[in-house]
Amino acid sequence: MGGASRHWLKMAAPPDAQPAMDPPAALSLELLPTDPLLLILSFLDYRDLVREEKSRRKESWKSIFISTYSDLGRYIRYYATLKKAWDDLEQFLGQRCPRMIGSLKESVREEDLDAVEAQIRCKLPDDYRCSFRIHNGQKLVVPGLMGSMALSNHYRSEDLLDIDTAAGGFQQRLGLKQCLPLTFCIHTGLSQYMALESVEGRNKYEIFYQCPDQMARNPSAIVMFITGTSYLEWFTSYVNKVVTGGYPIIRDQIFRYVHDKDCVATTEDITVSVSTSFLPELSSVHPPHYFFTYRIRIEMSKDALPEKACQLDSRYWRITNAKGDVDEVQGPGVVGEFPIISPGRVYEYTSCTTFSTTSGYMEGYYTFHCLYYKDRFFNVTIPRFHMETNPNEPAVDEDEDATATDDTEDRPRVLDIPEPSGTAHIVPDGIFPKQTVSGMLLELKSLGLVHKNISASCK
Repeated sequence: MGGASRHWLKMAAPPDAQPAMDPPAALSLELLPTDPLLLILSFLDYRDLVREEKSRRKESWKSIFISTYSDLGRYIRYYATLKKAWDDLEQFLGQRCPRMIGSLKESVREEDLDAVEAQIRCKLPDDYRCSFRIHNGQKLVVPGLMGSMALSNHYRSEDLLDIDTAAGGFQQRLGLKQCLPLTFCIHTGLSQYMALESVEGRNKYEIFYQCPDQMARNPSAIVMFITGTSYLEWFTSYVNKVVTGGYPIIRDQIFRYVHDKDCVATTEDITVSVSTSFLPELSSVHPPHYFFTYRIRIEMSKDALPEKACQLDSRYWRITNAKGDVDEVQGPGVVGEFPIISPGRVYEYTSCTTFSTTSGYMEGYYTFHCLYYKDRFFNVTIPRFHMETNPNEPAVDEDEDATATDDTEDRPRVLDIPEPSGTAHIVPDGIFPKQTVSGMLLELKSLGLVHKNISASCK
């Protein structure tokens, strides 16, 4: 009906005519047939087809479409989501972390993934395969794509392993049976693993950090800090935090500090905000020792009067673990400094703390004195900020003799699986060539990122 109104028209019926039937409902996507072609269109990226068309000018759009679907059709449930995640991440890195773009590897072929499955004798999940059809992880470089963390004497940066390196680190030993490494930090030896089968108490395809449980009934029991329930969820949630500003970019690196937007407090013209991170590589369950780092930003409003300039004299902390035990700390300055805050100036620092429980919180205040009115002292509130071993996907502690009394949902999962002696190191033999490791260590030394023991007092 051409340009007529979208409303349905009704005409009066003759007196002897049958009552008119109700008009059909307006056409909508929900009423369309479930044609496979529509499903295909919902997963294929039109831009991919356009790029292919430019490189294959002698082929028709239809033949390109058919060949593309034939190649990637098994990933119809995942391709659109993962392709968008990779595109968003590349765009973000190009603007904020350009060095990382050059470390990304080109996609692998189906036969490459099939060969890896034959090598490890285990099936790879389709979401993992799909991601590597887009990018084959990254080169072994610093900084790593999957985030960094740095203290004055500790540095971690995780690379997303390419498929061949991951296959070389595939685990069959007790405690990590049928687990595939996804990431690796050349500096700390830390990896995140994906369970390819539901064995040894793990759920199939869940992703985790592991560390030995030193005081369990079985001294070689494995502890898992869960980071994802599937590759799709793990990778896309990480990318979303990166591209939406959930993680700060510091020195051209993605730092995995989590910031609660409500964790901000303003006293007069000074605003204090806090972000936190859990460090599994410095933590243990038995003995209970959970290591956290926090980054604090102190900022004076640019609209403050010049005479509001002040200097930080001391700090006070009230630290509470999940059992309700309280520890109070008071001392001069912060990390050995006494920063001066003036209108528009920002001061940031990083420190750390440990808990005997898997979660806890800190709060307190700074004491400042005015530079203009030297006899005026005042306190600036530090907002309460919570720290948890894994705020996104808490796991369950299955050890009956666990000493922690905090809520079950906040505990890591303990797997009481025997591990043969001499294999406690988490870096599998042969996962990286010796010359690659040597080169990485030289680069780390040149950056001043040489591993040292963490100092006992961080607060």
